[in-house]
Amino acid sequence: MSTTDAEHREGRKKVVVVGGGFGGVQAAKALGHVDVDVTVVDRTNHHLFQPLLYQVATGILSPGLIAPALRRVLKKQRNTRTLLADVTSIDLESRVVHSLAPNGHPIDLPFDYLVVAGGATHAYFGHPEWAEFAPGMKTIEDARHLRSKILGAYELAEVSTDDKEREAYLTFVVVGAGPTGVEITGQLAELARYVLPNEYRSIDTRSARIILLDAAPSVLPPFAPKLQRYTQRRLEKMGVEIRLNTAATGMDHDTITVKGPKGEDTIVAKTKVWAAGVQASPLAATLAKATGTETDRAGRLAVDPDCSLPGADGVYAIGDMVTTVDRLPGVAQVAMQQGKYVGKLIAARARGDETTPAPFKYFDKGSMATIGARQAVADAKGVKITGWLGYLLWCYVHVMFLIGWGNRLGTLYNWVRSLRYARNRGHRLISVEGAAREVEDKPAA
Repeated sequence: MSTTDAEHREGRKKVVVVGGGFGGVQAAKALGHVDVDVTVVDRTNHHLFQPLLYQVATGILSPGLIAPALRRVLKKQRNTRTLLADVTSIDLESRVVHSLAPNGHPIDLPFDYLVVAGGATHAYFGHPEWAEFAPGMKTIEDARHLRSKILGAYELAEVSTDDKEREAYLTFVVVGAGPTGVEITGQLAELARYVLPNEYRSIDTRSARIILLDAAPSVLPPFAPKLQRYTQRRLEKMGVEIRLNTAATGMDHDTITVKGPKGEDTIVAKTKVWAAGVQASPLAATLAKATGTETDRAGRLAVDPDCSLPGADGVYAIGDMVTTVDRLPGVAQVAMQQGKYVGKLIAARARGDETTPAPFKYFDKGSMATIGARQAVADAKGVKITGWLGYLLWCYVHVMFLIGWGNRLGTLYNWVRSLRYARNRGHRLISVEGAAREVEDKPAA
């Protein structure tokens, strides 16, 4: 039976899943063999493995390895269709999701059950104008943009004849020392110290100044002190300048102003990377307004213990856009487990089971972050692991969560190429026009 035929079967409940990320995909998969019609709607055509975006930005991986087509991910589910569209509004009273296709064609999706997994975007702490000067990483487009910006800085430094200008191109500032900030910083250091030195003739890439700053008193704030100290030592050994208790207070195309224990300082840097905060999807505010539900400072929506939206029967919100009473971390595992939980809950409801469900309970599988080639830290059920062993554990966990054996094997191959002995970054294609415009910091046309 085709998806179109299944959609028109009388009496079948309709489930709409907004978002094809970790939570949305897991919710859809949990409904794959249930007698319901599932529609997954997303503004992109792919499922993105966000934890590895920084490796696209630094030339280790190609985008396709971490962003398989959403239709392919769900192709075996005959009761499921995917739509490329941008959700514009949600009418909870009429129980319809309103969206627009890329050509502007309106698409209305009626639902009996709704799962909203809109994710999160960058938060610039009240300074949205900083996004122009310090891009972050939430999409494939973000990673490509950042790759052009980083590698383009070396290209422009190579042809620069002014010492101060060259120094500005070779200064990289990462704002935010959480896992994402530490990982991108480690890769910037690897590029400068080990990958690029023999490829340029007019500059010494090893002279690049790489700065990691955070308003917190330590790197990796959520991690155990032992892992924080290890990470800081490793980064400093790689030549990274770490500034803690230091916050960004201003920036423009050429500089970033920071305030730390020694007062205010202005750093001349063409390339700045934002890894400091997140803001919930605008859909959280839409649902909050429709139901009178509270949101926190990051715009996250408060949901009930079963991930349902208060005052909206059959409507669930999961992942980075929500907050729960136990304040779960904004990591992929939370979204995946919530998606699977909500999918099973809807399946039970569709079968007529109205039993009050047990509250969602998160199973913490640990935290981990890479520092550089063969170096990582991990906290697995209280066991603190560092160095080469931590790196192997990190590799295993991340590669197993990729979708498709082709992507897993391709990722492993590229990781082997990028290790300390090979130092090969096989995906360094940049936009020459984009690099010149972005790194020279001229306004976009």
